[in-house]
Amino acid sequence: QVQLVESGGGLVQPGGSLRLSCAASGTFFSIGAMGWYRQAPGKERELVASITSDAFTNYADSVKGRFSISRDNAKNTVFLQMNSLKLVDTAVYFCNAILIRRGERQSYWGQGTQVTVSS
Repeated sequence: QVQLVESGGGLVQPGGSLRLSCAASGTFFSIGAMGWYRQAPGKERELVASITSDAFTNYADSVKGRFSISRDNAKNTVFLQMNSLKLVDTAVYFCNAILIRRGERQSYWGQGTQVTVSS
């Protein structure tokens, strides 16, 4: 069994900050990549940020300079530091992990955590 446990969502004012975390647990050989996606009402799910096993990062243009993704390899955990939050950042944020299991790369999703930016 593989589980992605997300935490850190909540309600913040514009300009505020939140730090999301996602820990992968279960049986797997290694993590190929981890990332954060978000889905706002009426919009499709989009990639926010990702980080690969060799530490390459990728960000959506809309969050560059404001969000930062990092990882703790020992704890199989990925973080998303969100600063200077805007109203348009309001969405459900989903953790995703590409895990190596039984010699195959498999994609797993967390249940999502709500981030609401409002005054």
